[in-house]
Amino acid sequence: MGQNTLEVEHLRTSFFTTKGEVKVVRDVSLTIGPGEICGIVGESGCGKSMVARSIMGLLKHPGKVVGGSVRLCGRELTTLSEKEMRSVRGSQVSMVFQEPMTSLNPLMKVGPQVAESVRVHEGASKEEAKRRALQMFEAVGIPEASVRYDAYPHELSGGLRQRVMIAMAMVCKPALIIADEPTTALDATVEAQILRLLRELSSQGTSVLIISHNLGVIADLCDRVYVMYAGRFVEHADVCALFDHPTHPYTRGLLGAVKTLRGEGRMLSTIPGVVPNLARLPQGCSFSPRCELCAETCTQRESELVEVAPGHWVSCFEVRGESND
Repeated sequence: MGQNTLEVEHLRTSFFTTKGEVKVVRDVSLTIGPGEICGIVGESGCGKSMVARSIMGLLKHPGKVVGGSVRLCGRELTTLSEKEMRSVRGSQVSMVFQEPMTSLNPLMKVGPQVAESVRVHEGASKEEAKRRALQMFEAVGIPEASVRYDAYPHELSGGLRQRVMIAMAMVCKPALIIADEPTTALDATVEAQILRLLRELSSQGTSVLIISHNLGVIADLCDRVYVMYAGRFVEHADVCALFDHPTHPYTRGLLGAVKTLRGEGRMLSTIPGVVPNLARLPQGCSFSPRCELCAETCTQRESELVEVAPGHWVSCFEVRGESND
């Protein structure tokens, strides 16, 4: 197998506030191969988007990457200056944000916004940039591309705006696309179209990192899945292994919270409690206050990720039978 598109090792990100350091990403490692689709799943507030922003170098003060490595196609990103990162964003790695209406310039027509990426990163002429943008509009399934090119964001539906964002992300043919909740607030038909488009991009060699709390989207789209809780990964595995054999209590809780039909009624389980405040994490395992398997060891220290089956990694003392060690 060739070089991985993305390699993140022991990434740590913190926000330095007047009340102290808030560790929002805690020792996160992941890899994505060429053409692979990986997902990060977890509740709101667990740090998923902070991983994406750390990779992209889009953290704002007082946020800062304080440790670890991020390599894109073998190139270390954490040591690049902001000017160097601007040349990487859009050309080598792009991001599709959750709400395109807040990501697109409302005062600028959508076509020129996409064409601008080609002009900035590749030095193309105005005519060539427009041709490339129209070509990409057609590739992502935007009807009447030449008409939509001159539309403002508010004149397009949510699905079309999301397609514009994907066109902007893809127009310079980056090696990696990060999609942060790309189907939120979209109806089921448009969601299916967006997922199909991401799958097609993957088949052409583009790597995709999708961030979502929607387990249906993750199951349908991803090759591998990372489960995140309180700033760190607690389980990761092949998508089939994760859904067929969820191992960490938090993963089992997430899957159990999805509505299923059993007999004549609907059975819906919940995870007690809420995601902890990252500024005041409990001692030991961060999930211990909500975990029905919690033992004394769990409240004293955190478990490392351990491979419990080929390619299946879990961070839990109870699962490994070590809670009394």
